[in-house]
Amino acid sequence: MRQPDTRIVLGLHRSRHERGLLESALDLGIRTIDTAFNYAGFRSHAILFQTAADLLPCFFVSTKVGFFPGAGGRNDHSLEPGRLQDALETTAATLGQAPDVVFLHNPERSLGDLEPAHAADHLAAAAGVLTDAVAAGLCRSWGISTWNPQPVLAAAIAVGPRGLVRPWCLMHRAGILVPARVLDAIDDLAGCLEVETERRWGMSPFGGDTGDSVWRTLALRPFMAAGEECSTAAAAFRLAFALPPVGRVAVGTNRPEHLADLVRALDLGVDGHNVERYRDMLARRQAHAVAGSRGGVAAG
Repeated sequence: MRQPDTRIVLGLHRSRHERGLLESALDLGIRTIDTAFNYAGFRSHAILFQTAADLLPCFFVSTKVGFFPGAGGRNDHSLEPGRLQDALETTAATLGQAPDVVFLHNPERSLGDLEPAHAADHLAAAAGVLTDAVAAGLCRSWGISTWNPQPVLAAAIAVGPRGLVRPWCLMHRAGILVPARVLDAIDDLAGCLEVETERRWGMSPFGGDTGDSVWRTLALRPFMAAGEECSTAAAAFRLAFALPPVGRVAVGTNRPEHLADLVRALDLGVDGHNVERYRDMLARRQAHAVAGSRGGVAAG
């Protein structure tokens, strides 16, 4: 059994909720699992309790609230305080324990179409519900999980430095495929919320699936330290800890052998200079694209 390591988070978004997978994770030293109120058709928490209630205390358990059952089988998003409170209470009861962290799940889904002042009010109210949940023992800490950070950043700025309770942690996209504008917004949001690197969690390090064609064409060796020999997937996973800098990365899989490969990838060295050069290149491309867009509008 490998020594415990907090850097890998076993994500259950697409992973099967199988006891064997959780046991393999523990054997590999993985001590964090991540799920959500709406995963597995809103049954993720119940399945975990039914199949592995005795294993859950061995993990740091993170989950999320923000999506709710809607008409026609779709998921509705809401930051309405009463619905968030009900989800928090149901989560703790169904899991049989208070989760270690509850993330506000993709708040941009409800904030994106609002004026900044209204978005600020909604975000501050939702943060208050989660803060109260910690005080009430429904969870041990709270955070924000965002796929598109720009609306969340705009709302946080509009709230102001004294109007928003700071989350303990922040989850966001990470890895070589994240666009420059998203990387910049992530860093700005982390700064605004005062979330340090070790409390930032990356997600979707492969942008979906390592079987996608992009992974057959990417050359990632220049980003690795001299002498490192590894697969493209291993390099991509290791780079997710640097683009942008995070303390943990959530990744989903159904194969214990894949988890083992990712655990080994933690020991790979990264060429920090080339990573910084890559971010600089992305920033220059983005600036050029923005300038070109503005020029096109002016010319029209």
